[in-house]
Amino acid sequence: MTKKTKVNAAILIIGNEILSGRTQDTNTSTLASWLNSIGVKVCEVRVVPDEEKIIIDTLNLLRKNHNYVFTTGGIGPTHDDITAQSVSKAFNRKYEIHKEAYRILEAYYKPGEFNEGRQKMVWMPENAELILNPTSGAPGFSIENVFCLPGVPSILKSMLGGLKNKIVGGEPILSLTISLRTVESEIANSLTQVQEQNKDVEIGSYPFFHAGKLGVSIVIRSENQSKINECNLQILKFVDEKKIEVVER
Repeated sequence: MTKKTKVNAAILIIGNEILSGRTQDTNTSTLASWLNSIGVKVCEVRVVPDEEKIIIDTLNLLRKNHNYVFTTGGIGPTHDDITAQSVSKAFNRKYEIHKEAYRILEAYYKPGEFNEGRQKMVWMPENAELILNPTSGAPGFSIENVFCLPGVPSILKSMLGGLKNKIVGGEPILSLTISLRTVESEIANSLTQVQEQNKDVEIGSYPFFHAGKLGVSIVIRSENQSKINECNLQILKFVDEKKIEVVER
């Protein structure tokens, strides 16, 4: 892939605890922000339960339709952590002990602590490449364009640095935010006109409530800074004409 190639990704969040609301998903924003910074646009996010068939079917669909797929969750030591086994079946690969992962964890734990439950974390698809874990020892893994990461946010975040050389991105996606003291209905038509004149720029509006007052943040996103600047000027022009206050957030 060249630097001008459009590169996209999907995120697959695996875990009953996310769907039940017991655990709040912060991994999507962490992954999406990191991927945007290296020129990979996240086009789709799915959340699925710890059910083998659903994981396999969803993963096979996503990996065919995107350059990269990132899964989070389900690679720990408990009985419901079935991501690695499901990924093995999705790729029709043998599910086996990864010798390097075994050596890493055997050295990580004190003698006698590397029990049967923890040994479950070294079972992976055949010929998987490891994603090293500087926080808690247990590695993630990748196969072809699929990267499997843990669900614990702090651990996932610490592992992203080790992926940089494995991901080929396009141009980094730049953004600019303009925050206004207004409501969406007041600017909707004007914003639509700017969007129609700049179809290759992504423009979004997001209401916020800050310091007891309503407002709207307009986010302009593009790989090209000059296009962002041009949209910014067009937006500020109608903001000035409507006498809308620009605010700091």
